[in-house]
Amino acid sequence: MTQSPLKIMYLNPLASSAAYDDIFADMARDHKLPGTEVHVTSLPEAEGGFTHIEYRSYEAMVTRGIIRAARQAAREGFDAFAIGCFYDTALHDAREISGDMIVTAPCQSSCEIASTISNRFGVIVGRRKWVHQMQSTVHDLGHAHRLSGFYHVELGVTEFQADHAETGRRLIEAGRKAVEEDFAEALILGCTMEVGFYREVERKLGVPVIDPSIAALKRAEYAAVLKRQCGWIPSRKWSCEAPPEEEIARFGGFDDGEIFGNRVVVPAEEAGPARRAA
Repeated sequence: MTQSPLKIMYLNPLASSAAYDDIFADMARDHKLPGTEVHVTSLPEAEGGFTHIEYRSYEAMVTRGIIRAARQAAREGFDAFAIGCFYDTALHDAREISGDMIVTAPCQSSCEIASTISNRFGVIVGRRKWVHQMQSTVHDLGHAHRLSGFYHVELGVTEFQADHAETGRRLIEAGRKAVEEDFAEALILGCTMEVGFYREVERKLGVPVIDPSIAALKRAEYAAVLKRQCGWIPSRKWSCEAPPEEEIARFGGFDDGEIFGNRVVVPAEEAGPARRAA
């Protein structure tokens, strides 16, 4: 009997940046398994129209949209759902309401992968502003003893893809400091908009470099395989308890109106070799 494709949703938690969806669709096309179907989605303009969520206040504004998107993805039968922001925005909130669907996010996924291939890793981020929040997340995940540090390149989310040569130069410069001065054995790119640069940095520095968008997608894919083969789904006991459906219906707001602003479907049969960074 032929098994249906694994179904993964990768959510770009922005609204007015649907142009980025094609970048993430290319990433999915190049790195997913042939038997995986990936839907790259973004939020509707009604959820705020943000081009980035570098600030905690912006994160708070899009959290509702991420929760609603995760709930809808579960209803559509997705095996796993990846949140496309290295802040891991609304990870626990979305997981609470995801039913049997797995929820992953870039920071958690990247740190988990880095810990399996190195003893010490550094994280290259865009702005110094981000470090406090991301460092707290890495510590909460239990990786503080593995962290060589955070290295900021003073590029905002919307700037990484503007000038690839300059972005690559800054990432390599920061990565070299992490490896040669702070003895990092692996690097994590600390923003999903750094997508496409990891191979170039690897070639220059000679250490594994983890692209967080790929990490979130592949961790979701792996979790989907475990779900299908082993029956491992999110716990709903104690702190993982989901809100009652009758209460959700009474409060409202979870399922009303437009939930996705854009959707790019990468079919299960559509896959190709991983591309090199531009």
